[in-house]
Amino acid sequence: MERVVITGMGIISPLGNDTAAFWSGLIRGESGISLIDTFDTSKHKSKIAGLVRDFDADARFGRKEARRMDRFCQYAVAAAEQAMDDAGLLQAEVNRERMGVYVGSGIGGIQTLLEQHSVLRDRGPDRVSPTLVPMMISNMAAAMISMRFSAYGPTLSPVTACSIGNTAIGEAMRLIRYGGADVILAGGAEAALTDISLASFGNATALSTRNEEPTRASRPFDAHRDGFVMAEGAGILVLESLSHAKRRNAKIYAEVIGYGASSDAYHIVATHPEGFGAYLAMKSALTEAGIQPHEVDVISAHATSTDVGDKSETLAVKKLFGEHAYGIPVTANKSMTGHMLGASGGAEAIALVKSLQEGIIPPTINLEEADSDCDLDYVPNKARYSDVQIGISNSFGFGGHNAVIVLKKYNE
Repeated sequence: MERVVITGMGIISPLGNDTAAFWSGLIRGESGISLIDTFDTSKHKSKIAGLVRDFDADARFGRKEARRMDRFCQYAVAAAEQAMDDAGLLQAEVNRERMGVYVGSGIGGIQTLLEQHSVLRDRGPDRVSPTLVPMMISNMAAAMISMRFSAYGPTLSPVTACSIGNTAIGEAMRLIRYGGADVILAGGAEAALTDISLASFGNATALSTRNEEPTRASRPFDAHRDGFVMAEGAGILVLESLSHAKRRNAKIYAEVIGYGASSDAYHIVATHPEGFGAYLAMKSALTEAGIQPHEVDVISAHATSTDVGDKSETLAVKKLFGEHAYGIPVTANKSMTGHMLGASGGAEAIALVKSLQEGIIPPTINLEEADSDCDLDYVPNKARYSDVQIGISNSFGFGGHNAVIVLKKYNE
């Protein structure tokens, strides 16, 4: 079996539109949450989000090309281009028939759908764009990336809600491990900050309404958390077989050593209250990685800042790690980025890679009064230096989808 390594990373996020800016914001404990100014929120319960700023699609792709892509697809392609460049693959002589793309989106091109529905309603069916369907379907991010970089290998667009990024990374790792590809771009993208999605999540009482203090709204594990904060962006990584990476003298960031997936089999939106599915996914990931719970140095939590979600994840960690759970730092990136939905797994994998590389664990900001049911070491409010060798990243999604990856600091 092949060892699988990470050789490139790219990100579009509320904390910045490249890896350096994103990582710098995380370790400084900055919040990317602000009032929504892209549409009228006066009638909405929640008026805040993690918006991508300073992203000019026309400048990146040209106006004609940009208009052929929904915003989620633009983010995905931009992040993939960064990752390819970072990996030294843009001009590299590699077998493109063995290069694949595993990139998904939870909601896909909802903005395009809404715009074209308005056209249908106001101007009639003859004026609806023929590109509506290819622009809105969620596999189009993977398709556009494969076309842009002539990646002729396996292309997959997993749809596992907010666990998409980890599903993509884990499944890509397995394909490479068993010889099905040499290189795969893996991750997720989302641009679902629209009038209708904000209304739906708000009416489900899932969103924070701390509108007067946007930067303090996302507060995982805090006793006064009141829901998650919607966000957008894309996180894409280049996964590569170690032998292939070595042949081309690629720089290697980290190794992917395990992946576990499960279903809560419980509810369409609510997490299992005892975290049973999360426990199973973490357990499976450690088993595939061939490591024991005490070998894990850091946990990147899903931690969306919801009441039941944060409690159930804490219970799952305790169930798997036992007393060792109290000695593992647990970090919650969504306290700073908000919940990037289908993009969150890829973004948080990048953050975990940087932690392994630099020995810094980003903080969980806004943790001012810990919930009594959430009593682990959540690295409150200030980044921590720590020699971390192995970390796990948790991602869970609506429908009970759970996906966990295990990353290891690369050693020859």
